[in-house]
Order: sequence, then structure tokens, then C-alpha cells
Amino acid sequence: MKLSIIGLGLLGSCMALDLRKRKFADKIYGYDKSLVNQEYALRVGLIDEGADSMESVIAKGDIIIVAIPVSAALKMLPQILDKISDNQIVVDVCSTKHSLCERVKYHPNRARYVACHPMAGTENSGPWSAISCMFDSRAVIMCDTEDSDEDAVKTVRKMFDALNMNPMFFSSSNHDIHVAYISHISHVSAYALANTVLDKEKNEKNIFHLASGGFNSTVRIAKSSADMWVPIFDDNKENVMTVLNTYIENLQEFKRLLETDDTVGLNEYITKANHIRKVLK
Repeated sequence: MKLSIIGLGLLGSCMALDLRKRKFADKIYGYDKSLVNQEYALRVGLIDEGADSMESVIAKGDIIIVAIPVSAALKMLPQILDKISDNQIVVDVCSTKHSLCERVKYHPNRARYVACHPMAGTENSGPWSAISCMFDSRAVIMCDTEDSDEDAVKTVRKMFDALNMNPMFFSSSNHDIHVAYISHISHVSAYALANTVLDKEKNEKNIFHLASGGFNSTVRIAKSSADMWVPIFDDNKENVMTVLNTYIENLQEFKRLLETDDTVGLNEYITKANHIRKVLK
């Protein structure tokens, strides 16, 4: 299988690493608008060949993996579908899905596109951050598969099987709602916590020395790149706003319990939250 990867950031590079290692891919071609990313990926063997244009990398792959920010994918996905043959497959790994699926809904080559979101990642970015096994045992959400050719879906499932991922099937609109609840609000929380600490604690040495496991684990994803997350928040704004309003209500309730010295209510609030332990067990 020949793979063409457009976007050699963390996700694209991790896919290249394990799909080669697990012998799903015989040849991997890569293109990134950053020559630094592309040359690094080539030098360390993540890809076999770089490309001087998006057009040239598209022509070479049986599967074209689009691993770029959603804002860029919205512009480029129709152009990519314009250039493929009937035997090629396009799959994206963006964190929002509905706007992408709507953008190409009536494209003549829509059936050769499979909309996917592997639920994996780290706070790091770039091909130098690629690690093996990042996708193992994680979910991959496949969206609106009824609009894709059966053979395309089957091939993409085999690709994610090689990454040891567990497939789930959502409509693109439901996908965006649920990832806002679970994934996107987590990043909002982390960014808000990091900014709160930076605003209040001006001595950075204190932050470094006093940060414990709880702080580190909560704020870890605040290290995630703005270049990736601003387009996600912007594209999924309505769903993020809905869950953000509920989140703010919960913060206000916590504040009220403290202000009124309601330790019984605070105990109930925390005990209710503890239920998440059973959900995630």
C-alpha cells in the first residue's frame, strides 16, 4: 500500500511511523508546507520521499491522508478530491467533521473520501514529536460512512486496525457535539487554568517547584499548539459555547457553595463528580 501524507505534524508523522513499522505501508510519500517538517521527516525515515507540491504527492498514493488543521482542510479537501482517480482514497484526521463533510457533500468524488477522527494525541507537535503506539487501544470515529464507497471504508478500517484502534461510527454533526463535551472542553479548562496560575503567581520558580501531579496532569494539554486548536474552537464554536456555558454554571455553583460555607453541598458536589471514576474504569 502506498500512502501520501499531507501534513507532517504529530498525527501524520505518528501514523507514518506505525503504518510502516506494522507493514501496512510499502511506500510513504509526504508533503508539508513547512520544509523544515518535510526535510526532518525524510531524514529520520518517517517518509520515503518528499514532494515539492501537493499535486505531486496526491498522484502517488493509494490512500491520501490529510493531517492538517481543519481551517486548512476546509480549503484543501475539495482541491484534493478534484485531483484523485477512482481508485484512490482520501481520509482526513481533523478534530471536527461536520463542516468538512458539508463542504464536499456534493463533490463528484465524495464517495472516495472517508471522514475520520483518531482520538489520540499529545501536547507536543511536529514530526520530531512522533512516537510509536500513540494510537493503540484508542477510538477512531468514522463519520457519515454511508456517503463513502464500501471498499474505501473497508480499506480505511484496515489502516486503523493496523494502528490497533477501535472504530466508532457517528454522524458528522453528532461527532462534533460529543467531542465538544469530552475533548474540546478539556482543552478550554487547561488553557484557563494555565492562564489563571500565570496571572496570579508571578514567580515562575514557585510554579515550577510547587506544581504537583494534579496540576501537571490537568494543565498538560495547555501546552498544545494554538495553531491547531484555534481552528478547532472556531469551527466547532456553537457546540463549544454550549458546553462552556454549562461548565461556567458548574464553576459558579462551586463558588456559591464556598461562599455560603455549604460543606454538605460541597461534599455532594464532589461525590457526584467522583462518578466519573466508574465511567472511565
